[in-house]
Amino acid sequence: MSYLVLARKSRPQTFDQVVGQRSVVKTLQNSLIRNRVAHAILFSGVRGVGKTTLARLMAKAINCQETESTRPCDKCISCREIAAGASLDLHEIDGASNRGIQEIRELKEKIRFLPTSSPYKIIIIDEVHMLTTEAFNALLKTLEEPPGHVYFMFATTEIHKIPVTILSRCQQYELKRISAEELYDHFDKLTKSEGFEIEPAALSLIVREAGGSVRDGLSLLDQMFSFGEKTIATQDVIEVLGLVDREVLMQLTRGLLDQKHTDVLQALQQIFDYGLDIKRFLVDLMGHFRSLLLCKIDGCTNLIELPAEELVEFQKLAEKYSPETLHQKLNLLMTTAEKIRHSNQPRLTLETSFLSIIEAGNVADVSMLLGKLDEVLQGLPDQTITSASEPASIPAPAITPTKSESTKESLPKIACENTHLENPPTDTSEPPPSEKTTISSVENTENTPSIAIKPHAKDVRKDWLDFIAYVKNRKVWMAQDLQRADTIKQEKEELHLTYSDPANCAVLRQQINQKLLAEFTLDFFQKPLKVCFIVPEVDDSSEGSNTELSPHRKRQELANDPLVIMTAEVFNGQVGDIRVGPNSR
Repeated sequence: MSYLVLARKSRPQTFDQVVGQRSVVKTLQNSLIRNRVAHAILFSGVRGVGKTTLARLMAKAINCQETESTRPCDKCISCREIAAGASLDLHEIDGASNRGIQEIRELKEKIRFLPTSSPYKIIIIDEVHMLTTEAFNALLKTLEEPPGHVYFMFATTEIHKIPVTILSRCQQYELKRISAEELYDHFDKLTKSEGFEIEPAALSLIVREAGGSVRDGLSLLDQMFSFGEKTIATQDVIEVLGLVDREVLMQLTRGLLDQKHTDVLQALQQIFDYGLDIKRFLVDLMGHFRSLLLCKIDGCTNLIELPAEELVEFQKLAEKYSPETLHQKLNLLMTTAEKIRHSNQPRLTLETSFLSIIEAGNVADVSMLLGKLDEVLQGLPDQTITSASEPASIPAPAITPTKSESTKESLPKIACENTHLENPPTDTSEPPPSEKTTISSVENTENTPSIAIKPHAKDVRKDWLDFIAYVKNRKVWMAQDLQRADTIKQEKEELHLTYSDPANCAVLRQQINQKLLAEFTLDFFQKPLKVCFIVPEVDDSSEGSNTELSPHRKRQELANDPLVIMTAEVFNGQVGDIRVGPNSR
């Protein structure tokens, strides 16, 4: 007889042998005892968690000849026939290869006839989500009102692909992944029953690779039995199954957290020497950081599927780092995994990404940083700045500007420089009339300092663009009109603005705007300047004919186009070069 793999050899034949799924098993058993079995049952869940097994157990229990509550008995003729796959009243269909409407029509024709040797006909459709829409529609009426001698059992890994009309006609059972503890106990019993011994760490690796699937774990365990050694060591599992050594992963994890470049690169070299899949290795590494992060969150250790001794080791390691640091490292690893998917140089990408993770450093909690900042600020002395050559406190002098004899208006604020108090200025030269100020200092019993007032002079030509920016912050339109000036020139105390087109300065020449412009020039240049506008009295038409504008006038019209002005205002820009020659077109 051919060899029977563990996945088939150890398949449960009674409800008591089912691994996990306690709530589902109990519900099914109670429905059998109380004779409340639904005519259509749908089992869903990931691969290898017992969907088809439970469907077969229900088929055995429904047709079991025993009347006791422990159905199926696995002893009567019906149970033995179903277990051997020889029952004529059990039809097991693969939905992937029998998915069309014709197969469903043939099935409907079969269920019209009464069962041959059992009380009921049982129809099991595995991977039922693979049926076509037409096949589902053909099954609807039969599924809603099946004959009294027929039961339907469905199994699927993708319940979201099944039409709602089918789901509403079935009693649904969602099967969960098997816990690591239950898988560990189940595999340990099977190993001993097969005459093998396995190290706990090696069995933990197999449980981890099973990922909650009994069938996947049994396939891996069967592969280790074929290795030929009666005692299965951890290193054997690593080599046979192509897994990453746990010690290498821990070395890499500590290196990334402790910023040890050499340890990380050496660990990567070992991983590449194994010839392992980089994507799979990253999944394992991210699992390590996930476990460390969960160890830092209260009440989440039950989410970590690790043996007890490994869990203790992870908890000790997690104590050294903050949750923010672990979270940051995990996010960077997830980004690295995404980069690897699209990289033509996976090794180089992995190495450079790991170096970036190391250099990211530890992350401190914001609240902790703010607390430390408060401590530093509280420890600082008073921020009163005094000079060693000056008294502890000197009253500030009161500065009273004079009034101009011509305008009778107050002068602007004057920027001044402090001279050394011990060497008062001896320059008695009288400043210009526009810059005269009267210094009246507050009396002090110790000394009376004096301050020389020196305004920061600015040149009109050199600082004109800065003046435009100054005006733009206050009046955007005024800055644009000033930019249209052809020439700017200072003549003594007058500012001459030349415009070839009077329309460009028509608004500026209004009295209220001239006064505002005078204030701006006084504030910026720190000297009173009378703004004079120089415009032509007549239009310059000598440069061209009566029907053709001169290039200069063309440029002015283009610059003054309403659309251009609106665009400059919308985008907060200015008009640059204007070309009107033939090449510009």
